[in-house]
Amino acid sequence: MKIFLIGMPGSGKTTLGRELASHLMIDFVDLDGEIEESEQKSIAEIFRQQGEAHFRLVESRLLCEWAASAKHFVMATGGGAPCFHRGMEIINAYGLSIFLDCRVPTLVDRVRQNRERPLLLAEDAEELKDRLSRMRAERLDCYRQARIVIENPTGDALIRCVEAKM
Repeated sequence: MKIFLIGMPGSGKTTLGRELASHLMIDFVDLDGEIEESEQKSIAEIFRQQGEAHFRLVESRLLCEWAASAKHFVMATGGGAPCFHRGMEIINAYGLSIFLDCRVPTLVDRVRQNRERPLLLAEDAEELKDRLSRMRAERLDCYRQARIVIENPTGDALIRCVEAKM
């Protein structure tokens, strides 16, 4: 079983993914962590030194490798992973995709203090809200291709949805 959690930065992919993987007793994979390990650099350093295009190629390569593997896992994808290089097509071909749909004010509250997200660096909460709103609008059609959509996700809701699909 391969479960891919998709959604905006701050939607709970990592937190809820760890909880779901533990409940299912399968591995948890953080795609951003896999990228950092592969490149031996932080995401911020990759963006700064090699740019977003390089980051997206590495992200796509690792997503494909994990998807094609024989392993069972819950993966927290990066927010953009489904939206570049046929990511959503790959995710849906190899596993169960779940869109964790959170509203922008919730996302702002969750990511406001995180300086590790290069695409979300903002001067203030209003600029961050504008960036998140634009990004969400750009990515929403892609995200909605997920097999399951959970609005305002919680661990319990995610577990119930997955168990219903098993």
